[in-house]
Amino acid sequence: MSIAWQAQLDSIEATESGLESAGYIPSREIATAVYLSHHLQKPILVEGPAGVGKTELAKAVSRWLSLPLIRMQCYEGLDESKALYEWKYGKQLLYTQILKDRMGAALGDEPGMDAALRRLHGLSDLFFSEDFLEPRPLLKALRSPGGAVLLIDEVDKADQEFEAFLLELLSDYQVSIPEIGTIRADVPPIVMLTSNSQRDLGDALKRRCLHLHIGLPEARLEARIIASRVPGIDATLRRKLVAFVQELRGLDLKKLPSVSETIDWARVLVLLHANELEPALVRETLNVLLKFESDIEVVAGQLGELLLKAKPEAIPVR
Repeated sequence: MSIAWQAQLDSIEATESGLESAGYIPSREIATAVYLSHHLQKPILVEGPAGVGKTELAKAVSRWLSLPLIRMQCYEGLDESKALYEWKYGKQLLYTQILKDRMGAALGDEPGMDAALRRLHGLSDLFFSEDFLEPRPLLKALRSPGGAVLLIDEVDKADQEFEAFLLELLSDYQVSIPEIGTIRADVPPIVMLTSNSQRDLGDALKRRCLHLHIGLPEARLEARIIASRVPGIDATLRRKLVAFVQELRGLDLKKLPSVSETIDWARVLVLLHANELEPALVRETLNVLLKFESDIEVVAGQLGELLLKAKPEAIPVR
């Protein structure tokens, strides 16, 4: 089946431009992974520290291709009924009450228990049919008629049993429901799994996916990201704040500032009408960049030196 949005993924360059048009500035590796994922019909396993744009990548692909984003947030104890489907028990109970009298009348003329059970068997099939099926994210993505972007977020937080459950979907874009059978996607979704590496994922899952690692960006790419996400910021200030953040990432901190924190800090500086990285202002807003008090104390103690070491002139204006 040919779908209009598929033509937009006709080259790596077109993919890169398309993601940029959706507000996501990709590296060449990211654009290549998205392009290959579609043409090879393989999911992407996106790994990297928190805040580098793993989840945002799926959102950007959804915006660019005008596809529905179906997101499944993983957690310990996640099971099939929350991820794939469950039965509408309330509707089944309601229909049982409605049919109660009719069932009694229908069974009243049966000569024995065996005959009555045979007649009831047909009714049990009715209650476990499509009419009583409640689709969850995985099934919704497979049934989306024009395709979808399926985001399986933080898969490393789920149990190994759930990871094994995903293998059929990741390899064949299909799932099996015992009462109904196998359901296959007419248009395979673009599937992205994200991981913060809280635990090692199994080889079987990794083998079914393309691997993409998104790390902390170098200065040139980060400056482009800030320009895209915070368009109101002055170009000189943008270069200075990126240079300062790059210096912070060279320190031994509990949590290095990620791209999301850099974006937040840029928005704060615009909100406060900042023109320069004045030491007092930087000190007052370090809590936007750093999430641990011990890290804030380390940076505050050498703030003057860090501001002097930051080299904004090494970052291109565009």
